[in-house]
Amino acid sequence: GPAVGAKALPLWMALLIAAVCEVAGALIAGSEVVGTIRGGIIDPKKIADAQTFVWLMLAALFAAALWLNIATSGGAPVSTTHSIVGAVLGAGLAAAGVKAVHWEMLGNIVLSWVVSPVMGGIIAAGFLYLLKHLITYRQDKAGAARRFIPWIVATMSFVFTTYLLLKGLNIYKTGLPTALGVGAGVAALVFVLTRFRYHPDRNLAIENSRHGVNRLFTVPLIFAAGLLSFAHGSNDVANAVGPLAAIIDTVHQTTEIAKSANVPLWVLVMGGIGIAFGLALFGPRLIRTVGTEITELDPMRAFAVAMAAAITVIIASQLGLPVSSTHIAVGGVFGVGFLREYLKTNYARMLEEICRQYPETTRAELDAFVDRFENATFKERGEILRELKLRQKKEEESVPLTKVDRKTLKSVYKTELVKRSLVIRIAAAWVITVPASAILAAMLFYMLRGMLL
Repeated sequence: GPAVGAKALPLWMALLIAAVCEVAGALIAGSEVVGTIRGGIIDPKKIADAQTFVWLMLAALFAAALWLNIATSGGAPVSTTHSIVGAVLGAGLAAAGVKAVHWEMLGNIVLSWVVSPVMGGIIAAGFLYLLKHLITYRQDKAGAARRFIPWIVATMSFVFTTYLLLKGLNIYKTGLPTALGVGAGVAALVFVLTRFRYHPDRNLAIENSRHGVNRLFTVPLIFAAGLLSFAHGSNDVANAVGPLAAIIDTVHQTTEIAKSANVPLWVLVMGGIGIAFGLALFGPRLIRTVGTEITELDPMRAFAVAMAAAITVIIASQLGLPVSSTHIAVGGVFGVGFLREYLKTNYARMLEEICRQYPETTRAELDAFVDRFENATFKERGEILRELKLRQKKEEESVPLTKVDRKTLKSVYKTELVKRSLVIRIAAAWVITVPASAILAAMLFYMLRGMLL
């Protein structure tokens, strides 16, 4: 979504890359073992028999599929993980009552609703602000890009290598220290290669403008999108086909309900084909929602979102929070949008302050000042803003403003760059995902049991 919104990729190419990477993630690095009771939601010992357990998982599979299709067709980017958790919870309650549920896990899930998108938004906004400080707020943007792009791409390599080892490559289990060590080695190699690519002696033409610098983020952004798709396929396909794997394993064993189930290759293949088919059907609409409708994105902003998604998943996984990559990526887009609003509002307030304090200033003089401000270093900009704030404070002391007056002034300068209706719609879809899929699963369990009995 962010890569298409930033115009780094045309829609058809994004769908193709996502489909290939998602299927590859499912087949190459798909989970070998899936917990039949996702995250310890349901205690299998409390289920009456294997037949009831099969009905439970079948109801959960149908309910999660139904809810995901309803929400996605409406353009709401909801979580597969949370849908499966809610469905297993609802079917488990219907099959064995409240005694079968591990309620402490539900607290973590509710916490993740809030923590994961907020964390993703904060990291994306912070990373974008750092990029602006290092590159776009400088006079020599091309020179700054040559110096810092190798470090940025190396950081991306470190983050994604660590991310894939921890969350994507389930065929090879590794701990955090090993993942960090391998990530550091890959980052060092990428840094050397990238620095050679952008070395001044190579006379690589870089336009000294924000547009010119943005073009340098296109290739890293495409790689980041592909890697995120690979890791997403390796995890979410396993989540989606988990109930089916549990059903197959239980039917074959018949003696008792196993705590875990091997996922047959044909099940992973079916899941991979399903996710590619879903991309073809629902991908364009969802990509437009995430990439263009929430806020305007360029390659640098989209790169910040991709980095935030990977970093947040790493942090959250180490904290043991069952987070959703969907929630984190969308939270990152919101974070970037709200940062843009904050910066634009401050900028508008500054220009208005100049015009108000220097009424004799001509338009040409104002344009010259704005030009000087935009080309100033980060430190010089801070000094200009401090001087303006000092003048504003003196004026407010001479003419005191009430709280209502201050609030009115803020609303005058405020620029909305994030569509509020989408914020409400997406947040509502996130909140009701677990209850909706749980209710559907409970109803389907009773229907299936009634028909099959």
